[in-house]
Amino acid sequence: MYDLYGLGNALVDMEYQIEDSFLKHHDIAKGHMTLVEEPRLESLTADLSEQSPIRMSGGSAANTIIAAQAFGAQTFYSCKVASDETGAFFLSDLGAAGVATTPNAQSESGTSGCCLVLITPDAERSMNTCLGISSSLSESEIDESALANSRYFYVEGYLSSSEQSMAAAIACRELAESAGVKTAVSLSDPSMVEYFREPLEKILGNGVDHLFCNEEEALAWSRTDRLDVAVAELRDIGKNLNITLGSKGCMVVGIHDKHLVKGYPAEAVDTTGAGDMYAGGCLYGWCAGMVAQQAAALGNFSAARLVEQFGARLRESADYQTTLNNFLQKN
Repeated sequence: MYDLYGLGNALVDMEYQIEDSFLKHHDIAKGHMTLVEEPRLESLTADLSEQSPIRMSGGSAANTIIAAQAFGAQTFYSCKVASDETGAFFLSDLGAAGVATTPNAQSESGTSGCCLVLITPDAERSMNTCLGISSSLSESEIDESALANSRYFYVEGYLSSSEQSMAAAIACRELAESAGVKTAVSLSDPSMVEYFREPLEKILGNGVDHLFCNEEEALAWSRTDRLDVAVAELRDIGKNLNITLGSKGCMVVGIHDKHLVKGYPAEAVDTTGAGDMYAGGCLYGWCAGMVAQQAAALGNFSAARLVEQFGARLRESADYQTTLNNFLQKN
């Protein structure tokens, strides 16, 4: 039995500290994720050659699954990497975190995906992602037994950018529904909502048990500047909503109620992965028997701790347990 089965891209994050002028010079959309091809990624990396990046396995859903595992959940992650050094690094890092995965996750051909994460002095992150072989994640990478024997299925909206990955996400949602496994989906990024809305709608199907998004994504999905209007529309596709509001905390919307859950003070230096950490805290909280508001509070607390350091994940597994223990002592 697994608490949580995840499906998503397998990327190795490479983080650099840069000035806003770098973004302007290279015409990079600040604060958003942009899909790029290998030549573009190589060009950007060449202009950063004087820096040594912080490197760790990542991808939105992978960050969430690793967080849930480190908090104490039992997790499984389906993904795809190539037989190269980057892919080997990703699988080694995932295994070291205690996350189970499919034996066929590593393909003999292609190039593993990576993400250039550019951090400006205001702690905003701008991502340039080259999916590589991860874009060919398909139904063949699904472990049906592991999924059917999980309590929750979690998938990132980023999979809407690839037809094969979208099909895998749909297949997993349908398998989860038939096995009585609760499904949680993240909209992932405003760019996904803007450019891949139709594939996202297919992933969401007739609705899911839990929907994660931030305020910007909620407003973009509903094409409005009013959050109450966005909430009303999103309730049609998510039985339960978790909408992050930055430093203000989050909104938790259930079938019959709605709550604002406060944020926690933080000296932010890097917001990379904050939403992923929030989702990991919530998912672990639900698996541990927490009510929706307490699980959301853990998500807020964990995200606040994450943004005080550089990187999309806490450095050590023990750091997650420290974070959880500190949260439980304060709440």
